[in-house]
Amino acid sequence: MTNINDFNDQMIEQFRANGGRLEFGPASLLLLTTTGAKSGRKRVSPLAVFDDDGRIYVIASKGGAPAHPAWFHNLVANPTVNVEHSGESYDAKASVVPDDQHDELYARIAERFPQFGEYQRKTTRKIPVIALERVG
Repeated sequence: MTNINDFNDQMIEQFRANGGRLEFGPASLLLLTTTGAKSGRKRVSPLAVFDDDGRIYVIASKGGAPAHPAWFHNLVANPTVNVEHSGESYDAKASVVPDDQHDELYARIAERFPQFGEYQRKTTRKIPVIALERVG
């Protein structure tokens, strides 16, 4: 059985080999590079990306697991990230969508991609939505 790191490495390789474009089911992917909260090392994560009114978002779902994914903890500690998306690579500021906007946005995403609704039903934690805003 392939572990998650091997799977992610394969996704990253395919993404880059395809000029920064890769579909994963109904969603497009991006590569998010965060800086480790403890280690300070760069970490790359392939994530589904969601476009809503010209802004892009990622979801810290971890498939509905009880804990947030490691990349989420990294970007909270170090919100300057690198995004590879649609053939571009750029720095961005990551920010957790505030509670007063979260539920409506998450519902729109789950409507388009029902698996994210399933992930929320599987866990008691509120799954964060993260906005990625290009800087520079």
